[in-house]
Amino acid sequence: MPDFIHDQKLYYSPVEFAFAHLGGVWKIPILLSLKQGPVRYGDLKNAIPHITDKMLHSQLRELESRQMISRKTYREKPPRVEYALTSRAQLAFPAIEALQQYGELLMTEEATRIEVL
Repeated sequence: MPDFIHDQKLYYSPVEFAFAHLGGVWKIPILLSLKQGPVRYGDLKNAIPHITDKMLHSQLRELESRQMISRKTYREKPPRVEYALTSRAQLAFPAIEALQQYGELLMTEEATRIEVL
């Protein structure tokens, strides 16, 4: 496949481009937390252990800019914001589930190897 330029960045493969959308520590846990439907910020924060407010905020903004999630603000007092998956994010779930299964396999193998040592 030929090189691909997007947002002034050169990508050498489709896998590299996909990981630009999904890669990192927090994007997949955020997407998994939204799988059952729209979620408020505080509920996302509670669903993802160890994520800081700053990191959650920045990752939500990045996922929104990549059209992986949508953000809906309700005009209420106090204001309410909900995040939801887009159809683009829904298409990623077979790949995410395959990565999850592969990760579980690797963890099991490593745990077994460590026990043998």
